[in-house]
Amino acid sequence: MTVTANPFPALPVLQAEFQTQAVIKPTGFREYDVRWWFGHEKSDKAPEINLMGVQHLGRALGTLMHEIKTNNKAHTPHKIIVAHDYRSYSLSIKHSLCLGLIEAGMHVIDIGLAISPMAYFAQNYLNIDNVAMVTASHNENGWTGVKMGAQAPLTFGPEETTRLQEICLQDKIKPRAGGGYAFQDGVRQAYLNDLQNTPALTQSLKIVCACGNGTAGNFAPNVLRAIGVEVIEVECALDYNFPHYNPNPESLAMLSAMREAVLTHKADMALGFDGDGDRCGVVDNEGNFIYADKMGVLIARTLSMQYPNAHFIADVKSTSIFTQDEILRQNGATTSYWKTGHSYMKRRCHEKKALAGFEKSGHYFFNAPIGRGYDDGILTALHIIGMLAKAKEQTPQCTLADLYRTLPQTWSSPTMSPACADEEKYAVMEHIQTYYANLFNENGEVAGQTIKEILTINGVRFVLPNGSWGLIRASSNTPNLVVVVESTVSDAHKNAIFAHITNHLSTYVEIGAFDQKMH
Repeated sequence: MTVTANPFPALPVLQAEFQTQAVIKPTGFREYDVRWWFGHEKSDKAPEINLMGVQHLGRALGTLMHEIKTNNKAHTPHKIIVAHDYRSYSLSIKHSLCLGLIEAGMHVIDIGLAISPMAYFAQNYLNIDNVAMVTASHNENGWTGVKMGAQAPLTFGPEETTRLQEICLQDKIKPRAGGGYAFQDGVRQAYLNDLQNTPALTQSLKIVCACGNGTAGNFAPNVLRAIGVEVIEVECALDYNFPHYNPNPESLAMLSAMREAVLTHKADMALGFDGDGDRCGVVDNEGNFIYADKMGVLIARTLSMQYPNAHFIADVKSTSIFTQDEILRQNGATTSYWKTGHSYMKRRCHEKKALAGFEKSGHYFFNAPIGRGYDDGILTALHIIGMLAKAKEQTPQCTLADLYRTLPQTWSSPTMSPACADEEKYAVMEHIQTYYANLFNENGEVAGQTIKEILTINGVRFVLPNGSWGLIRASSNTPNLVVVVESTVSDAHKNAIFAHITNHLSTYVEIGAFDQKMH
């Protein structure tokens, strides 16, 4: 099979070559998953991958899975769980991937339409190590991708995706006999039953369930009703055109719809789920958007009362409250920061045996005895619901907004995303990191203060003496940088930190305009 590793200028979709050559843009291999623009009938943007390319990817993935088996004798021989999200082309993508996997000697166990945590659940339920979930998560219609893993609850990181890219683009594929295919029915119901196996709610709660017409709409409302919640559905009908907004619980469009529904129905909260159901966003009863890092602090408080001396992991985009909160300190809880990205966070929580991990984008990770270590937006929702129900047992009039007000006040920016090409963003970040390291070493100032600490595990996060901080990092999934700022002092101080960052970034021709893609 001929592989066109860099298709630009791309082959026209209708040309015969596009039906017979594997087209794969190299930048689709990202830090912890793979993601490409596949296209759809209403777009004339050049595809970055075609179905032949997906088949080739499957052959490469199967080859890699056999390599992993060779290096780990306990690894499941040659089986792999495969599933897909609800997009118009995802089933075709999955079938092409399956064909390639079979060519590589893998026995495919297809569990059908799923959200990512259902695929991760299936690894445990079916006792199969390997998984490949066809999804582009919250990306707009036209994107596709695959989330992969070879050891539950972990998913691929840079080492595995780099090796996958090498096998795929350098044609180091090893075809094998013995591949096969079987459809495994019943996993969806087993997954729902597992989530619903929770203590009955002692409090009556009315909750908005928002799914943005993504795949989670086929799962989340069922679970919430099953545990006794009165559910108000908002865009839960499956529609791969995403007619209202992308299913992304960080986006202002989705959060605003959640807020409107909460206020209209006088609900206790709104819970929003992304396209593949592994993230959860929250709006309280008063219509406040509660960012996932601060919701994480509230959850950590509750957990630290049940599990004294617990350790938590937060990603570098998260609030400094984790390390400053008096309630967490009193309960002996500790928190450390780690790289942004669901794969990084899962692995870190697993390695450090953290009770839970929190990522500002809405990924939450719960280890035993309260979870299996993977990110599941619906399980997160159940923890949040349980937290509020427990608070109401003590104080019946308590609301989620009341709990939110108990947090120390900080002033945070939305997650800003200045454009920077995939081919350039990491080199640019090296220069930015060097600039702030030099500023730290030379006692330079940001917003009138010298830098107290520099954290460089993922981009650069500088911390000021008053606990305020700024972060610049390269996005793992899109051609952007990521900028976040938090002040413990005031909104004006937050703006001063942000101004320092934007002034420096403006000196790079590779960096485009700021785009508030996420909130």
